[in-house]
Amino acid sequence: MGEYAPNKPLLMGDTPASIRDAEIDLDLDDAVNEKYGSSNPSEYTTFRRRIHQRREGQRNGIGCILFTLSIAFNVFALFFVLGSRHGLSDIAWFRDGFYSATLGNTPTPLVPYSQQSSSASNPFKGNSSTVLNQDHNRCPSSDPLYAKAPAPINPWAPLSVAETYAVEGWLFHPDRNLNLTHLVPSSRDANSSTSKIASNVVYHIEAWYPPKKDVLAYLDAQAKARKSTNATVLLPRPPARYARVTIHHGGWEVPVIKDYLVGPLHSSWSRVTVKSDHSTGGKSRALKLGNNVRMTELKDIYHRDEIPFNAYGVTYMEELLDFVTGAIMPIAGIMEDLFNATIKGLPTDTLVAGMSGPFSFDGSFRRMWMTWRRNKAGSFLLPVGFYQYVDMSGTDTSLWKVLKVVYHDQAFDSLEEFVDAYKNGTLVIPPEERGKVIGKNDTGKTEEDSEEGWTERRRIGKERDLDSLPGPRSVSFAGLRYRVDKERGYVSWMGWGMYLGFDRDMGLSLWDVRFRGERILYQLAPQDALAQYGGNDPIQATTAWLDRYFGMGLFVKPMLPNYDCPPESVYLPATTYTASGMIHVENAICIFEQDTGKPLTRHFGWQKGEFGAVKSYVLTIRSTTTVGNYDYRTCRSPHLNHYILQITSYFSLFDYLFYLDGTIEVRLSASGYMQGGYWNPKQDGYGGRIRHTSMGNLHDHVVNYKVDFDIAGTANSLLKTTTAQETLQHPWLGDDWGQTVVQQKITKEYIENENDALLKYPVNYQGGYAIVNKEETNKWGYPRGYAIHPGQSSVHNTVVGSKRLLNNANWARYNLAVSRRKETEPASSSMWNLNLPGAPMVDFHNFFDGENITQQDLVAWINLGMHHLPQAEDSPNTKTNVATSSFILTPLNYFDYDVSMELKNAILLQWPERTGDPFAYDDYGVKQHTNCLPDAPPPFAYPGVQSLVGDLSENGKELEIGQGQSIDEIRRFSEMFMRVELGGGRRQGE
Repeated sequence: MGEYAPNKPLLMGDTPASIRDAEIDLDLDDAVNEKYGSSNPSEYTTFRRRIHQRREGQRNGIGCILFTLSIAFNVFALFFVLGSRHGLSDIAWFRDGFYSATLGNTPTPLVPYSQQSSSASNPFKGNSSTVLNQDHNRCPSSDPLYAKAPAPINPWAPLSVAETYAVEGWLFHPDRNLNLTHLVPSSRDANSSTSKIASNVVYHIEAWYPPKKDVLAYLDAQAKARKSTNATVLLPRPPARYARVTIHHGGWEVPVIKDYLVGPLHSSWSRVTVKSDHSTGGKSRALKLGNNVRMTELKDIYHRDEIPFNAYGVTYMEELLDFVTGAIMPIAGIMEDLFNATIKGLPTDTLVAGMSGPFSFDGSFRRMWMTWRRNKAGSFLLPVGFYQYVDMSGTDTSLWKVLKVVYHDQAFDSLEEFVDAYKNGTLVIPPEERGKVIGKNDTGKTEEDSEEGWTERRRIGKERDLDSLPGPRSVSFAGLRYRVDKERGYVSWMGWGMYLGFDRDMGLSLWDVRFRGERILYQLAPQDALAQYGGNDPIQATTAWLDRYFGMGLFVKPMLPNYDCPPESVYLPATTYTASGMIHVENAICIFEQDTGKPLTRHFGWQKGEFGAVKSYVLTIRSTTTVGNYDYRTCRSPHLNHYILQITSYFSLFDYLFYLDGTIEVRLSASGYMQGGYWNPKQDGYGGRIRHTSMGNLHDHVVNYKVDFDIAGTANSLLKTTTAQETLQHPWLGDDWGQTVVQQKITKEYIENENDALLKYPVNYQGGYAIVNKEETNKWGYPRGYAIHPGQSSVHNTVVGSKRLLNNANWARYNLAVSRRKETEPASSSMWNLNLPGAPMVDFHNFFDGENITQQDLVAWINLGMHHLPQAEDSPNTKTNVATSSFILTPLNYFDYDVSMELKNAILLQWPERTGDPFAYDDYGVKQHTNCLPDAPPPFAYPGVQSLVGDLSENGKELEIGQGQSIDEIRRFSEMFMRVELGGGRRQGE
């Protein structure tokens, strides 16, 4: 694999030195298989054993050398100490090396921490030991301990930068005959040009998740290999690795979009050495695909044969800006007059445009409503009441046109009709707009102007008492208690363990989630996010977003340290592919443990063994995304410098919380600017007025998750439990109350057919649903399982039957649904579904075809969300404490008892024999009053986003990794379909 530079940013999906041996095994298999073939299994095995024995001998030799060096070092240290005035306790290992401290005449004892691992098993600095002393206690390092993953290869890891560009280079090779065009001109090819809509463009490249049966076989074989006492046992091969590729074939006679699988990849690489850092640019590892790689069309996951071109994804195209500019510039003067604004295609323009989706019903057209807003901070809340319905179907831009114009409820069938009404005086100007048009009021300013900046996020109002002091923060006085393998994307904590995955469509996902060594979930991943609006204007009445189209993983943001995540958080990066380059976010994921501030269990009692508590901690794995205002770099055209579009700008926190009793909470919190409408009295039933002419519009948010349960194996069933009132007679009751009793009773039944598993929570939450294994019971005879509980604001979509969500988000109609797991049903939605509500690529209802779901491999599709009825307090931004939703997965007879009783962070009290004597207690050796001096937290710094552009050399052996586009260019792409500044904001002379 070449050298691994430890100072380069770890890109999730890279394969650095720590897993080099596992990949060498793969190369070895290829070489041996080529020499001996499958027809000579005995020679194959013998050859492999010799190679492994030779490698083991080399390792033993190195081990002997290191052992000798360590003996010499210890002898040196002993003479050093004997010749020193200080005792052994005065010498400690600190983070930056060997440190000899003079701490006074009294030797300082070493304080043991049983939670810490030895330095031999931990590659991070500062976790060897800790000196605590009466004068200057230093806390252990806040670096995470090293996690030992179940397997050396993460089967769900994203493609590395080198892997991605190897696939891209393979696609662009003339032998593929794909006639591809780079979205951005190549730095090597002087004849290359920026793509047009009528070009063939590689839209997306990412890892394709391997089949579940292959992954489970690999993990099981790894477990057996680790338990084996045979020193020459061969490690199992990981599942074959494939890339998913999406190409916009705009250059075909009949334009179309196609998805492909390219691979296998791992057994095909040729390698060169890594020579530089991705963040600074330079030469890097190049991977070249072998001759056995094939490209096949990916169709079996879809419910229609072709992806229509009019559903195409978010790409930068000059034609779109040219069309909008050409359509609006003839009426720019009228717009400036009506809205007291400027719109000249300059950076100083005070109006910007935005659009609503979906853009098509079935792919036969591409049309959308366009709105106009004030070009200020929070412009999402500043519409002016002016709309155009535009047709941008197909690749022939000469046929694109404006179909309709609406100005404050006045509809016109063309721009010419609108211009005529303005000129002949029949255009009705609303009273609230007249002051803005003619500039007449007592102060020379409008009411809106007098509250300039209300949409900004600046501090206002009177300072609160003691608010000038920083708030409290938590410190891990004994060091972090969770472990992280950053290279493999693996995390473990208090019996929990899981792999991390990351993709363009929905971002962070969790895989192979285990508790106390048993797999609970195979996959936990978001699927799509719906936002459907209502209102009395063309934008609000027609908006039904599905954010998978934009890419919630693509729009992941770097965390704000101390704001998005608490101090001591461990951050992980993420990298995604776009047609204009790789996007690297350094702080894309954060991990942290917190005290919940309440006990997990507690009881006050008088008998011995009754009185005590168990502390409650939770591990959170978090990512954030903002669809609508993304810090993302994209291509630049020399004559189009400012292309921006606008929709809403919601910031979402995706949280996965793990509790000490085996419970998992999935939580989503949102904050940001609403998709605001223009307020007038006719709008009163569709939202709330938040300023003079601004309102927040009524809408629903629904987010769907895939939860692939493996409860004591893959054979599971769906259990329904309800409670209901009953009336019965008890003959033993006396005459005081009578013999009639009214009470509730539990009823349990198994849902056996998929068609009966499209579910809503019981009325009054009287009961619920669980995934159980009927063939595996606990000690008390109950099937082991996990219950699905609604958390905060578990909702489903209110509106059913709208053409804009006719069949593309059928999952949103329910609280949850359960189906048999199939490789052909990997997701409940697709990136294309937004623009195909009438004929979606993935129709969720097609998953449910009457199959039996008793003791089968089951997937639960669970929704969370919120009904948003806007109010004044939502301006300028909504709040995460209110806009939060969750669901909970908790053990149901999975264990024989409460396993949190295993924990040592607990206390058991015993009453004293005499009044006034102190309570005796047992804290199991864990002292909650442990104290030390933590390191000062680093000053605030925001890492931003890196744009990486790769260019493969002619010989295919070097990959040029360079810094990508500028901040302005990232902004243009990220706000596409969200904010458009005409003319690209060109400066004078450009």
